[in-house]
Amino acid sequence: MTRLPLRVTAWGAVMNAIAPWMHVSRMSEKTIVADQDIALAKTPFGGLLFGRRDPGVTTVDRTIDGPNGEIPLRIYTPKAAAPDDPRPLVLYYHGGGWVLFGGLNACDWLPSTVAARLDAIVVAVDYRLAPQHPFPAGIDDSFAALTWAADNAAHLGASADRIAVMGDSAGGNHSAVMALLARERGGPQLRAQALIYPVTDATLADESMISNATKPVLAAADMHTFVLHYLGERGEHGLATDWRVSPVFADDLSGLPPALVQIAEHDVLHDQGERYARLLVDAATDVTLIDYPGAPHGWVTYPTIVPTAGVATDDLVEFLRARLA
Repeated sequence: MTRLPLRVTAWGAVMNAIAPWMHVSRMSEKTIVADQDIALAKTPFGGLLFGRRDPGVTTVDRTIDGPNGEIPLRIYTPKAAAPDDPRPLVLYYHGGGWVLFGGLNACDWLPSTVAARLDAIVVAVDYRLAPQHPFPAGIDDSFAALTWAADNAAHLGASADRIAVMGDSAGGNHSAVMALLARERGGPQLRAQALIYPVTDATLADESMISNATKPVLAAADMHTFVLHYLGERGEHGLATDWRVSPVFADDLSGLPPALVQIAEHDVLHDQGERYARLLVDAATDVTLIDYPGAPHGWVTYPTIVPTAGVATDDLVEFLRARLA
């Protein structure tokens, strides 16, 4: 196994001591709800930690009607002159274990970077979070946002025929589920799904949950806590194997859009991401699987700390450009 970079190890030790959200397993439900919109992200130091918005985009924050109230969105539009044809449209679902990073303030760097470099319209979705809104609230919001974006693509300056979904960790889970739901419900038609160290199996029974249990960014104990909050009281009744929670348990993975699956060597989610990619291949889906040596979970959330962020983002933009051309 490749060693973690020294700066990641050192940063992880410091953050373990000072950052409460780094260990949700130690937080009360009241504290979790109070800290969901990470206040640090709004400070100048937050930009150093979570990455800064790309200067090549403009943003508009708005809400749309969802199945149970309003859904906040952040829409990223490139400042470059609009091309002759409508731009691609990408829906972004943030990580945070279905529990953290509401408000999108800690999740500005990746969607803005993709919008600027891909010359695409990116819509980031602030779906409802557990524990106050357990499954399927976030999934319902995410699909409602996807449908709204497809229906309003022309107004956004985008093409309804060139849509992709992307997300990291819990957002990678949402992206995988969106691809399945879009197939089940007859649309919107997706051209690609980009799954960045995704949660694909909420039973958390993979070997990497043990071998990487105490690595920086995401510990096994915290991942188990995220699942408990996400599933709520119904988690004891087999909900972890519902394909809308764990897409590895879907009966049929055929007919899905091309997938990029990015996984990290030192991540508790490594094995389940790899397994989902293999299942997609078995179902004749076009899959690009990239395993980043020496990388921990979280390069999307902490791009200035994790060296993998640069090359992984290059790979992501290249994949989306090819599939949305």
